[in-house]
Amino acid sequence: MYYAPGEHPPPHFHVYYAEHTATVDIQSCELSKGSLPKKQLKLVLAWAELHQEELIADWSLLMNGDEPFKIQPLQ
Repeated sequence: MYYAPGEHPPPHFHVYYAEHTATVDIQSCELSKGSLPKKQLKLVLAWAELHQEELIADWSLLMNGDEPFKIQPLQ
């Protein structure tokens, strides 16, 4: 997770896979924008649910201008 100028609530993260881009809402762990192939979407949403507390904590840090903690990637 990284902070890009102009990021805004609600808490979310962006996903990039091949030519696909998507945005996932951290609070609901649901796709809020864009699209991913079905298999990759299931993996990303499952990962978001497993790491939801960490994602929320990182979002708060980023909004305060602090560095986020690393979160274990998909494996």
